[in-house]
Amino acid sequence: MRIIRLEGKSVVTVVDQADPVPAPGEVVVETAVSALCGSELHTYRGDGLEQGNIGHEAVGTVVAIGEGVSDLKIGQRVGASAIAGCGDCFYCARRQYTWCPEHAFYGSMHAERFLAAAAACYPLPDDISWAAGVLITGDGLGVPYHTSTKIASPDIRTVAVFGVGPIGLGNVLMQAHLGRRVIAVDIVSERLVAAEALGASDVVNARECDPVERVRMLSGGAGVDVCIEAAGRSETALACFEAVRTAGTVVFNGEQGALPISPSDQFIRRDITAVGAWYYHFSEVDQMLELYRNGLPVTNLISHRYPFEEAGIAYEKFSSGQSAKVLLDYQMGAPNQADASDSL
Repeated sequence: MRIIRLEGKSVVTVVDQADPVPAPGEVVVETAVSALCGSELHTYRGDGLEQGNIGHEAVGTVVAIGEGVSDLKIGQRVGASAIAGCGDCFYCARRQYTWCPEHAFYGSMHAERFLAAAAACYPLPDDISWAAGVLITGDGLGVPYHTSTKIASPDIRTVAVFGVGPIGLGNVLMQAHLGRRVIAVDIVSERLVAAEALGASDVVNARECDPVERVRMLSGGAGVDVCIEAAGRSETALACFEAVRTAGTVVFNGEQGALPISPSDQFIRRDITAVGAWYYHFSEVDQMLELYRNGLPVTNLISHRYPFEEAGIAYEKFSSGQSAKVLLDYQMGAPNQADASDSL
């Protein structure tokens, strides 16, 4: 089979590799579509990997089954969660694999075939396209949906999203769909245009103004109810604390290191709540699927789609910051029927 290798220094190659062999509890999936994630850019721009890739959002058809797998069958369409649990703990019983203390990560999904834990594969109904499926069972909708469960109060009316890359844009789409006023903040004009198209009522270009002052002005001076940090930058995280109202909530989506935060100034004296939201619970796929069927236009998050062979071009576009969600299509030219109506 062929697989993408991230060589580092923004170089991508497609190489041959032996087909994966499923261990007990695993399956092999023939890839239909995989999606690029912003977390891959550190490896893409940096030192790369000796083998494989860190692709972790993909859908396809089961072609091999390991020992002990009884819930899936050959030929079944599935979306795969990259996070799988041990199967025996309190959290796994609730399909909350990200909280399992022994959870495992399955990567190298930018390949013609990939390994996945059978318990972390979601059977895709025939009416769900590959494009919709890869967003619903991956980061594209998974992170924004899981984030929404942290800020479910009906009292929340205004949300500012700092950083509208793919995850930030997903948050814009999700929060606007919930009927909230969304303010999108970024330094890339193309992303702000995309945010408006996905439901942002206001956009703020942080290159052109003080984003905190602008967000506060747009929210009547008090600050917004919720700030979502989706850029993964310390200055953005600190700006969220300044732009949120007293007794508001800051949600962290963007991975980053330590911050110079004062418990008194950022939390205690303003009654601020800060929470993290990482990936999604496998148990939440049912709710995301229901949202999609009830009108959430998740495929509007897709801005570009490339044949698998053009992975280098796809990564270059994605790395430029001038895209939303970027897909690699392993069946380019022969999409399934459900894909025909997707917005790309």
